[in-house]
Amino acid sequence: MKKIGFLSFGHWSDVPYSQVRSASDALLQSIDLAVAAEELGADGAYFRVHHFAQQLGSPFPLLAAVGARTSRIEMGTAVIDMRYENPFYMAEDAGAADLIAGGRIQLGISRGSPEQVIDGFRHFGYEPAEGETDADMARRHAEVFLGLLAGEGFAQPNPRPMFPNPPGLLRLEPYSAGLRQRIWWGAASTATAIWAAQKGMNLQSSTLVFDESGEPLHVQQRRQIDAYRAAWKEAGHTREPRISVSRSIFAIVDDRDRAYFGRSGNERDQIGNIDENTRAVFGRSYAAEPADLVKQLKEDTAIEAADTLLLTVPNQLGVDYNAHAIESILRYVAPELGWR
Repeated sequence: MKKIGFLSFGHWSDVPYSQVRSASDALLQSIDLAVAAEELGADGAYFRVHHFAQQLGSPFPLLAAVGARTSRIEMGTAVIDMRYENPFYMAEDAGAADLIAGGRIQLGISRGSPEQVIDGFRHFGYEPAEGETDADMARRHAEVFLGLLAGEGFAQPNPRPMFPNPPGLLRLEPYSAGLRQRIWWGAASTATAIWAAQKGMNLQSSTLVFDESGEPLHVQQRRQIDAYRAAWKEAGHTREPRISVSRSIFAIVDDRDRAYFGRSGNERDQIGNIDENTRAVFGRSYAAEPADLVKQLKEDTAIEAADTLLLTVPNQLGVDYNAHAIESILRYVAPELGWR
């Protein structure tokens, strides 16, 4: 059995082909797609976070709204860029959203991806400390955030408060018990996958990883997953970790699918540079009739090793089409692979 959810970047653009013309469209349709996915039997609704872009950038109002409109499906992020985050304010927002959702938030965090602007985190008021890189700062923010989610008091109460205080040091409120175990780290390298395991976070791996060996994405990704599991065991954590991978997968079952994906040109991994110093491998898309799709996916060793699969969706094609694309995987592909 495998959990299957969707991952949306939440793009919008005011162009003829797009059914998502504005930020309002992107947000409201994201909620509608989560509701539809739950009705279809999917397990998760995940959203990417990008700043300075016409994409979803402020996750907690969206997650809270999805939580209020649904009852079973997980909702989360993949990922929040921790270079931009105040861990204290984030802990309050995350706690509130998780309580609204009844403890269903699965929060993916990371160092983030290449930005739309130069050092955008500086506009948010954050500067790496002396000797730090921006990635170091992201991990520092993440560790503070994880500490706050433990729920221990740390702040000295005012002796003359506006409202009565409980005894002892105070923690941030609202506090949601169990959220600490539902934090995921988006790792692009083996080293950060190991670090995530040491810190007791679940693992998210996307359609892009740093190219560390020149091998196909799924092979390098599987190596990261194996290293993560070994590090988790060595760290002595008592719970079983969760691992997700994301993929672009489309079952061609009708004329709409053929029109959109019948001639997919991305059937091999691609190699490229995400900045001047980092070479990465970008995963292929899968688009085929269900029987062929099953054969192709059986060879993806990273999907095999993960307990959760996130289907990246072309959200600008609208809620109805994306619900159809999700349902096609759940109905025609997942049972044949033993995921359902």
